[in-house]
Amino acid sequence: MVRIGSRSANVDDLSARYRQRMVDSAKRHVLIANFLGSDQEKDLTVPPNCRGFGRIRHFRRRCGEKWVDDPLPIDPARKALGIAFTDTMRAQVFQLAGCNFRCWYCFVPNNLLDADTNASRMLSPRDLVELYLDQEDPPAVIDLSGGQPDLVPEWVPWMMRELSERGLDKEVYLWADDNLSTDYFWRFLSEKEREYVASYPNYGKVCCFKGFDSGSFAFNTRADAALFDRQFELMERLMSTGIDLYAYVTLTTHVSSGIEARVCRFTDRLQSLHENLPLRTVPLEIQVYSPVKVRMDELCERALRNQYIAVDAWRKELEKRFTAQQRSRNIADVPLRISRL
Repeated sequence: MVRIGSRSANVDDLSARYRQRMVDSAKRHVLIANFLGSDQEKDLTVPPNCRGFGRIRHFRRRCGEKWVDDPLPIDPARKALGIAFTDTMRAQVFQLAGCNFRCWYCFVPNNLLDADTNASRMLSPRDLVELYLDQEDPPAVIDLSGGQPDLVPEWVPWMMRELSERGLDKEVYLWADDNLSTDYFWRFLSEKEREYVASYPNYGKVCCFKGFDSGSFAFNTRADAALFDRQFELMERLMSTGIDLYAYVTLTTHVSSGIEARVCRFTDRLQSLHENLPLRTVPLEIQVYSPVKVRMDELCERALRNQYIAVDAWRKELEKRFTAQQRSRNIADVPLRISRL
């Protein structure tokens, strides 16, 4: 169950309701969050752009001494666009204005996750690309974020076609997020559309495991623990499509016991999908942004501390399972293909 205010909502029901409010298929419009005046705006390093419907994100590889490096989406974008090695990369972010999870650590305020039309607007891919181009030195990466972008899976191929029609498909790298909660990619896209997405050369997708076992997943998302298993089922289906796929994992847990063994079992599950999947998976360090402060309690504080125990366990698992040469490989060059399901 996802708790929204005093209400509880089943994730699947909530997904359907949000989708209905966030897409106009006939007009090819999607509901995009506006950052102006929001709690999220306070945390931005530069002011919102694109009339408030966009923000510039600076992706950084180095995450500090306590954490592992994060090469996403830097290295996939570098490979696709032929860019020299770099530790930082700018991206133009657009956020879908709804999410079917309520992760306590989410840096997005609840009103920008609730398909609230007072804090968002229906815009077309043409609108978004025009806003993107109407700035000095637009970034080479466009990040379709959220919220949960896969509630409107049409957004990705619509953006791809818009970029292609403008001759930008070779110059711009498209990056999209997914919290592995729905099968909408198959339910609402035709086979032809899915093949188009999978064959688009300058596209990468990152899927986020919201915890490393069912207990941490339920604590992090406020959703039913059984949906942790669904994440693996959906990841396996996505891996069979041929999309250039990556993963994040959040290692926050309120339970301090047995972290090493639980991380080991999580890594086993990743490898049950593909031997190399851990090498395409990056732990995300959770930090406290403005919208998170009001959600914090003693258990959340403990979870923040425990993530550092978990990331050390993650490092050790990779060292046990892969050689130094394998671990140093460019994440975009790690093979990750399975047979079609």
